[in-house]
Amino acid sequence: MKTALEVLRDNGGQMPSREVMREVEKRLTLTEHEKARYEKSGYIRWETILYFYTIGLSKAGWLLKKKGSWYVTPEGIEAIKLLPKDLIATVNKKYAEWKEQNEPEGEELPGEKPTSERARQTAYDQAVGIAKDEIRTFVTSLDPYTFQDLVAALLRAMGYHTPFVAPKGPDGGVDILAYRDPFGTQMPRIKVQVKHRGQKATVQEIRQLSGLLNKDGDTGLFVSLAGFTDDAIDAIRNASRHIEKIDLDSFIDYWDQYYEKMPEEDRALLPLRRISFLAPVE
Repeated sequence: MKTALEVLRDNGGQMPSREVMREVEKRLTLTEHEKARYEKSGYIRWETILYFYTIGLSKAGWLLKKKGSWYVTPEGIEAIKLLPKDLIATVNKKYAEWKEQNEPEGEELPGEKPTSERARQTAYDQAVGIAKDEIRTFVTSLDPYTFQDLVAALLRAMGYHTPFVAPKGPDGGVDILAYRDPFGTQMPRIKVQVKHRGQKATVQEIRQLSGLLNKDGDTGLFVSLAGFTDDAIDAIRNASRHIEKIDLDSFIDYWDQYYEKMPEEDRALLPLRRISFLAPVE
């Protein structure tokens, strides 16, 4: 748990849960027993146990979870100063206090027997983390022009027309045009820049997009799977024309949100299958 909090602190305070797991594994010396898989679930033992105890981290107010990503709180960063034995004692106490108020007594075991709320939450968190990681890997493995088609499909599901999606070759800085009506007579008219791989979007790239928003009703959208530098985020906030940003996680969230509104040919670009879980107790 302590190492997981350190990984989050060292990476800007937020990461997908599966990336946290990969970084934690690099920092710890794990035994063969810890690295083995549970026979029934197929999940790796140490990962399942960490997922199990992050529920206590959440109840302690040190860790937040949202759609497969983890966020360390300021209190969580402060908790890193604790010795491991004091950290786990505090987490267990906080969880026990929450459990006493919210859940009747029941068996709590990570890995094989999801009989309690905490065990069910563990199974849910692992499934969400693995699913999100698979989608992230799929999206980042696409070639830039296929991903550009995904962005255009998402905009269409949001109710926009996409009369222009840039072919291979120079595009003049605009990869997609998105209009509210087929002819672009209604506002907003969105000019989209798509950055598929590489480094985070820079302030220079944001300024380049801003310079293309030269007509009334023009709005900018910058899609960068690697995210945005702090200077780029400041430039977006202070731009004279409205600019929105989408990173990898927000793109996946939007795709999931608008998936049912897409025609089959657009869904096929990034097909999803929904499953249901018993809702964990908050």
